[in-house]
Amino acid sequence: MKINEQHFNINGTAYTIRSAAPKDAQILSVLRLRIDGETENLDREPGEAFIDGSGFERLIREDTKKSNNLFLVAVVDDSIVGFSRCEGNPLKRLAHKVEFGVCVLQEFWGCGIGKNLLMASIAWADANGIKKMALAALETNKSAINLYKKLGFQTEGILQNDKLLSDGNYYNTVLMGRLNKQ
Repeated sequence: MKINEQHFNINGTAYTIRSAAPKDAQILSVLRLRIDGETENLDREPGEAFIDGSGFERLIREDTKKSNNLFLVAVVDDSIVGFSRCEGNPLKRLAHKVEFGVCVLQEFWGCGIGKNLLMASIAWADANGIKKMALAALETNKSAINLYKKLGFQTEGILQNDKLLSDGNYYNTVLMGRLNKQ
């Protein structure tokens, strides 16, 4: 699906959130690889589960056609600096929900980009009859977890010792969900 463009100016950074387009595919491939190297909050190490430009193009085209998928990008000065994706499930018993994920370049943390990607996704989900949004967050990512709670997500479970990080320690994953009350 697609949304209408949204414009923001937070902490002196002007940006646009819009639906991803096939022309964004190669940039998204490079961006995802870069973001994976900037934080351990994500599941991947740099280069793991690599998606090339044609893979992103395929994802974008499929997401645009599906009523329960949404792929958004955040653009600053004509450069994509972050993206989010809601992925639905074709199985009837799971078709009421989507899984949400977000990535933002570290230099743009604090500009509200992740928050506004999530808020645009929530508005889309609510308007399109999606009953539940689900996500997973590393337990140490307190700012993300606090944001999710402020936007109506609740902790639904903890996966104990779920991720092994570079310091050699295991960390928990927090499973969160938000129900559409409409």
